[in-house]
Amino acid sequence: MSNAGHSQASGQLPTIDFRPDLHDEAESWSVDQLREHQLERLQWSVRHAYENVPHYHASFDAAGVHPDELTELSDLARFPFTTKADLRENYPFGMFAVPRDQVVRVHASSGTTGRPTVVGYTKADITTWARVFARSLRAAGVRPGDLLQNSYGYGLFTGGLGAHYGAEELGCTVVPMSGGQTEKQIQLIQDFQPRAIMVTPSYFLAVLDQMELQGIDPRESSLEIGVFGAEPWTEAMRQEIQERAGMHATDIFGLSEVMGPGVAQECVETKDGLHIWEDHFYPEVVNPLTGEPVREGQVGELVFTSLSKEAMPVVRYRTRDLTKLLPGTARPGMRRMEKVTGRTDDLMIVRGVNVYPTQIEEIVLALDGLTPHFQCVLTRPGRMDELTIRIEAQPDVQEHQYDHLAMVVQHEVKNRIGTTAKVQVGGPETIERSVGKARRIVDQRPRD
Repeated sequence: MSNAGHSQASGQLPTIDFRPDLHDEAESWSVDQLREHQLERLQWSVRHAYENVPHYHASFDAAGVHPDELTELSDLARFPFTTKADLRENYPFGMFAVPRDQVVRVHASSGTTGRPTVVGYTKADITTWARVFARSLRAAGVRPGDLLQNSYGYGLFTGGLGAHYGAEELGCTVVPMSGGQTEKQIQLIQDFQPRAIMVTPSYFLAVLDQMELQGIDPRESSLEIGVFGAEPWTEAMRQEIQERAGMHATDIFGLSEVMGPGVAQECVETKDGLHIWEDHFYPEVVNPLTGEPVREGQVGELVFTSLSKEAMPVVRYRTRDLTKLLPGTARPGMRRMEKVTGRTDDLMIVRGVNVYPTQIEEIVLALDGLTPHFQCVLTRPGRMDELTIRIEAQPDVQEHQYDHLAMVVQHEVKNRIGTTAKVQVGGPETIERSVGKARRIVDQRPRD
């Protein structure tokens, strides 16, 4: 696969060889074959958790359920949920199902709102993770031998090392750039000419901004494929990236509590939602308020049960991500999840109206003159919460146009979302940049 620079005419994207012969066995299973494997693995995983993790033994007993009662997939709904609070209460290693000396690696969340959540992996878990991530990269259009720039952060965050091992498993040449150092990112893209990049979408937009400031046309770069994850992003942002960079933008999903990135992946040939690798991760979608399962195709909170993890199995883990399940397309046997539209903990209730940052993003990206860089600032000057949306204008927009743009956004928010918000439009570089996940919500309300 050539890594030479490419020049894409407007509206055209690089041609991808879909190579169905590269699919592994599980990607070709029928639905019946998949369900058979899922039940067998689910019975093992639930028993493994019950017999080796005191938390699960106690919670199953309290709920009056036992692994012996799991005789079909639908029986899983009788078992209790696992939450992030459960993981924090068992900090650091209380959720491990194997002796600590069999754990070859640990990762952890940032812990900015309390104790971090810690996850562990056996050697077999690392192999499984690398293989499902390699499968994700193949689905995105990455091929063995490609040069791939990994701009996910390395360290306790699962993104960097998870992506690294997966790319090596596929047979790529990996450039372990990590996050940050934007000018260095650009230099390596120019000098090494990678075909693919893995990075958060909000940070990649900052890279594109800097390339354009340096007089570099991103469409002339070698990049043909981007694998973007770690934060919710909209279809409008995909179009922004594809048009500005002349590359395919695909979505990857994962979370450390379940495995890490590589739990689900968008296929480049369809870009119609993320196929869940159901041979290792069993999905459910539930009503976030009642916990009851919703109908297939209805939006709710995504719940996962691991089917093959040794070190730290999870049973019905509530992800807090909002999505819906759909039938498979590019991988017919595996169900798809719609792009995550938000998180239950990202929900802003403004004057009785539910507001998600992705709704604001869609409005901002649809308007000429505004950049994708914005923040939602929550305050409570009186008895009611107030929302102020701060947005950057494009560099070529004159300052006297800022108020007009702010009025347009305010009107669109009122009409499309149904709430009133203040809008402030500022000049370039007035919104903080992040080398990882974008900080979309700034909560300045007093603590009760």
